[in-house]
Amino acid sequence: MPENAKSMTDHIEGYRFEDIKMGMTASFGKTITEADVLLFAGVSGDTNSLHINEEFAKRTRFGKRIAHGMLSASLISTVLGTRLPGPGAIYQSQTLKFVAPVYLGDTVEARVTVAEINREKRRIVMKTECWVAGKQVVVGEALIWVPPPEEEARLHSA
Repeated sequence: MPENAKSMTDHIEGYRFEDIKMGMTASFGKTITEADVLLFAGVSGDTNSLHINEEFAKRTRFGKRIAHGMLSASLISTVLGTRLPGPGAIYQSQTLKFVAPVYLGDTVEARVTVAEINREKRRIVMKTECWVAGKQVVVGEALIWVPPPEEEARLHSA
């Protein structure tokens, strides 16, 4: 893990905007379970047979069920909202490219890296990635807005 990476137990409250530096990194890992896929299908309405029907999925190029791409990508939101920048950050946009499948039982690590900081507008561009066993499965870029100090103080005092 890079020197400047933080785990949830290291820094659950996130960072003040003024403390964010170029190259800072944070991550979150989760093993994708049957329950995760079924619950995501229920919440999202995406009941594509590739995700929920083993017999159907066996006949595809994947050979077995795969997790929803957006399930893996949703872990990026976990990092942004709980670690870097953290609570109160507003997700303004996200690009995504799904480059490899995620199978049930895979452990996905979502990782964000500060790529650009606009101090005047309080915006941060983050490189966003998801990895499984050293292989990149999702890549993209996020734009995040961090509230001004007076709003940050209200958020963190509750």
